[in-house]
Amino acid sequence: MPRQTVKPADKDGVTNQLISRLKDLISRGVLAPGAKLPPERELAPAFGVSRSSLRHALKAMEIMGVLTQRVGDGTYLAGDAEGILREPFELLMLIDGISLDDLLETRLIVEPELAARAAERATSEDLRKMSATLAVNRRGADPSAMIEADLAFHKAIFQAARNPICNRLFSLVHRAMASSIGLTSQLVDWNHTLEFHRPIFDAIEKRRPVDARVAMIAHLSDARTLLGMVEEKAKRIDVTSAIEPIGAPLRVVKRARK
Repeated sequence: MPRQTVKPADKDGVTNQLISRLKDLISRGVLAPGAKLPPERELAPAFGVSRSSLRHALKAMEIMGVLTQRVGDGTYLAGDAEGILREPFELLMLIDGISLDDLLETRLIVEPELAARAAERATSEDLRKMSATLAVNRRGADPSAMIEADLAFHKAIFQAARNPICNRLFSLVHRAMASSIGLTSQLVDWNHTLEFHRPIFDAIEKRRPVDARVAMIAHLSDARTLLGMVEEKAKRIDVTSAIEPIGAPLRVVKRARK
């Protein structure tokens, strides 16, 4: 039976079809993350679609982070799932109204246990990555470098815990809090953060799961307190800006005569 060419109106269906086929190929080990896909002239007839519909599907998947198209080279399957998850996760936060405090509470529930797991499973390479973040010098470093060091420290712990699901999810959760880290860092200096990171690192390095768990709880509890201070300060600013300054001329509203 000859293959039917999908009409332009069915382009979204082509995208779903292509995603399903890629999932099947990956699950069967035919296609590996980071692999190069065949050229369009081969993919289109293989899927029974027109090349214009195929391009639409490939572009949609590139926006999703599933594929990367390199000019003059070809199309590659994403080698890392984090890029695929980031956009949907950020949209989820906006649509569901998830607050920074919600994220911090989630971290408090799970990350202490991840720290305990890291104390049991960390390799020398994991410890090296954590240690490198502690060596970041506040002097001469811009705020973004310190935020990245903070993110890298926690990501190293997630990796050391050896749970791929938590590694992916909590790297996203922590990355989503980068803006709040920038705000809370204005209340305290980098040394304040290091005072919490070092005990966590020491406990992991010395293979003390209980101490690692307790140290992480202390760190995240402090972060939650700082976030509350930032939010309270923002409320005061909002209220202040809404109040008419003392001494300002009164605004008289003249009523129209009936």
